Amino acid sequence: MFERSASTEAGADGVPIEMPRKAATRATAPAKPASAATVSGIPQDLVELSLKACLIARDAAFNVRDLLMNSSQMAFLAIKDCEKELDRMEREIDELLPAAITRVNEARARQLLASLKCTTNLERIGDLVMSVALRSQSRTAKLPPSDLRQLVDMSTILRDMLDLIHKGFVTLDLECARQVLQMDKDVDKLCHSLFQKHLAENVPQGDLTAFEILLMAQALERAGDHATNLAEDLYSLIEGRSLRHMPKKRAAP
Repeated sequence: MFERSASTEAGADGVPIEMPRKAATRATAPAKPASAATVSGIPQDLVELSLKACLIARDAAFNVRDLLMNSSQMAFLAIKDCEKELDRMEREIDELLPAAITRVNEARARQLLASLKCTTNLERIGDLVMSVALRSQSRTAKLPPSDLRQLVDMSTILRDMLDLIHKGFVTLDLECARQVLQMDKDVDKLCHSLFQKHLAENVPQGDLTAFEILLMAQALERAGDHATNLAEDLYSLIEGRSLRHMPKKRAAP
């Protein structure tokens, strides 16, 4: 079973988690002891690492919202740190998993493979959020209020999706996967609304504002797609079958 990893730790400067770079975290239950299938702690460590990666990706989404709203330099640096840490975690799991997967039974192996797939999607989310942060940071003019509100809404939904993904993998709760799949539709609607608005406008030549807004919206929409992949992986882990290969009319869990 996926187990909850610690979600609080001091930052590099010793400042506690309550600083703006961390999203609000639900109280965590005490970790359960590693199963008998764990050898040398490695399989269990990989599962915990993927859960920690989910919290880091959620923190990145939390901070991009702060960056968009307040142009916070602290938020930008936090996103940059999150992106680097997600890269490192993906490499670590990729390196350790081949040996770890030979030491466990089939059910545990399925869990470890899910950890690898999840961390890969989380790393992609980190990259996409970083691309939004870089575009926002490079701007000198403020975004139009209505566009800003929709981008903030997209980042807020992404953060909530990742919060549900973490909860779902900790508790093996299928309802979390269902909610994430539904929330992705809300992200898509916001993205499509921005595209429809700006593609219909007469944008003056040389004005890159609309183009940058659409690129940021597209990045957040793609991040939502990766969160959907995580929900599908959660469904597969719980139900033992993949949503990706089911008929369209039965695709919703």
